[in-house]
Amino acid sequence: MILPGGVVGIVGGGQLARMSALAARAMGYRVAVADPDPDCPAAPVADRVVAASLADPDAVAPLADVADVITYEFENIDPAVLERLASRRPVHPRVEILRTCQHRIHEKRAMERLGIPVATWRPVESPADLEAALAAVGLPAVLKTATMGYDGKGQAVVRTPAEARAAYARLSGHAAAEVGRPLVLEGLVPFACELSVVVARSASGQVAAFPVAENIHELNILAYSIVPARVSPATQAAARDLAVRIAEGFGLVGLLGVEMFCLPDGSLLVNELAPRPHNSGHFTQNACATSQFEQHIRAVCDLPLGSVDLLSPVCMVNVMGEDFPLAPAAALADPQVYLHLYGKREARPHRKMGHLNVLGRTADEALERARAAKAAIRGEQPLTGSSAGLS
Repeated sequence: MILPGGVVGIVGGGQLARMSALAARAMGYRVAVADPDPDCPAAPVADRVVAASLADPDAVAPLADVADVITYEFENIDPAVLERLASRRPVHPRVEILRTCQHRIHEKRAMERLGIPVATWRPVESPADLEAALAAVGLPAVLKTATMGYDGKGQAVVRTPAEARAAYARLSGHAAAEVGRPLVLEGLVPFACELSVVVARSASGQVAAFPVAENIHELNILAYSIVPARVSPATQAAARDLAVRIAEGFGLVGLLGVEMFCLPDGSLLVNELAPRPHNSGHFTQNACATSQFEQHIRAVCDLPLGSVDLLSPVCMVNVMGEDFPLAPAAALADPQVYLHLYGKREARPHRKMGHLNVLGRTADEALERARAAKAAIRGEQPLTGSSAGLS
């Protein structure tokens, strides 16, 4: 157990590190982050910044000189960096979990070993594999890179064999007759909605799953997370159960974001995993007894986990670079709108710059007010009338 007063080290200094650091400091911990940018979003709230390339184990090693426990805020880290740190300090989640979640083929095989339902899929590591995968999976399908893809990057929907072969050449980085980067072909799932669950597990084995979020994407980037998800109580319970089974099966310490497809009959297929705080879990900051960031700190320090009770229906909406310049006062005219900005210096299109958490009496009302708040913060319309007056 790492008690308050100790130092939490975080590999990566972006917005997830920033919000984790704020939670840690509120609990009495000190924070050190490693990031190539000494002025990264987490820097203003950290006690120390190790300015280092996150691809260089030697450069990041000084983080272990000052930290009592180490975690990380994103998956695209060379495992060798974390292995070096783990030789001197506890690193959570374990490096083996990172390796699994970095690679879609390893991830899907791990879930299948645990009996977790996933979409029909096949690995594609050569043109011959592609033809075999098309025969097994069928069309339409989604061809994805096995590594590095996020927010819709590194994938293509394919509806004909010709489209699949062209996508293979593009995504693998090689001509269709050559072996290139490993890919995954997945059946295109006719889902009713996308759900996610953030689950925490401590080193002592205590597990807690947050309420289920219903996610709406725009341009393949998460736009809104609605909680409680507008699915049946049975489906919500099943989603949380799947997340807990994965956390326990992986021997997780820390947080895991579990993304799922909900089919029209209410059944679930797990899509992807993220061993860190998750964008769809930001609603917890204003709508749960414990935020995902505090829960992450509790888990990696092996403190008892906090309550995951939902205090109010809520909708989280991302604030993107294209929303700038912002009109924050217009959005905050609704007293149930809460603004979180990440301190990034440059606003670029499709870059996550912050988020709004918007409360309501129901999930539908929270979504309606979130859409109004999003328009208001973009300067498109003021929040007036019933949306601003609800409480």
